[in-house]
Amino acid sequence: MTASLPARYAAMALVAPGDPRLHPIERELRAPGDGELLLRVLACGVCRTDLHIADGDLQPAHWPLVPGHEIVGVVAAAGAGVTRFAPGQRVGVPWLHRTCGHCGFCLRGRENLCEQARFTGLSVDGGYAEFAIARADHCFALPERYDAEHAAPLLCAGLIGYRALRMAGEASPLGIYGFGAAGHLVAQVALQQGRRVFAFTRPGDASAQAFARSLGVQWAGGSDEAPPQPLQAALLFAPVGELVPAALAHTEAGGVVVCAGIHMSDIPRFSYRLLWRERILRSVANLTRADGDEFFAWVASHPLALHTELFELGDANAALAAVRAGRIDGAAVLRCS
Repeated sequence: MTASLPARYAAMALVAPGDPRLHPIERELRAPGDGELLLRVLACGVCRTDLHIADGDLQPAHWPLVPGHEIVGVVAAAGAGVTRFAPGQRVGVPWLHRTCGHCGFCLRGRENLCEQARFTGLSVDGGYAEFAIARADHCFALPERYDAEHAAPLLCAGLIGYRALRMAGEASPLGIYGFGAAGHLVAQVALQQGRRVFAFTRPGDASAQAFARSLGVQWAGGSDEAPPQPLQAALLFAPVGELVPAALAHTEAGGVVVCAGIHMSDIPRFSYRLLWRERILRSVANLTRADGDEFFAWVASHPLALHTELFELGDANAALAAVRAGRIDGAAVLRCS
């Protein structure tokens, strides 16, 4: 590493089980290993999954843990064997940190299901920090049209939303439950594909409904309301199990309900009649690198209006609190350096 790099760097971390608050810590800066990149983090998106980690729904591999898996950074140093990226180049780091590459899932192109997978901000330290280490072969080049603040949400909200949308086939009208970071992005993708989109928000959230309508959706209402016509598919980004039977009830025969979160509260018992007539209920698990290559190629030529609220790294707790309370129209992003 060059002499211009510091010996230590600042980060915000979860320090112990049962403590959902982030605490400022310092980490020793290490050189990237074989196949790794050392990144100076420019920005990191704040995802609801980070709340699930803080709340103990997902268990970190170690403590303290630096969360954050929507990282935009500049390569400060590259380890041996890295040929895809060079120092000074801007890259994006997603949730999927690495996979084994040799299990049946990996060999069938379904690396998102690899049982040996490791995840950014859960298995390894993430991007709520001035620096981060990432696997070069799991990073993405980012379209130049998006600056760091607006590119960050693409790396999870955008990627997972895009994978969920693909699972809906060509469905229209499409219902989106939860109109936050992922919802506001996937709605724009679906609208540009010529679909009709209905947005479901927290009951009574007039601000979120107005935000959804401002992006062009044809209807916006509370998750306790019925849409103007049956859905051909519903995407659930809100981690609320009670929404599953509600979405099924509003989905026509042969339609699909896609649960797009990594964690969801328990789904209540519901009548088989809601699933009958060949309705499909399925989940999204993580992402593949092929998803990312396809998505970033698409967004490079199809502009998206990314709505973000910027927080400083030291204000990460305020950012998480705003996401938890649903006070963000779009995505919260940390400015890290």
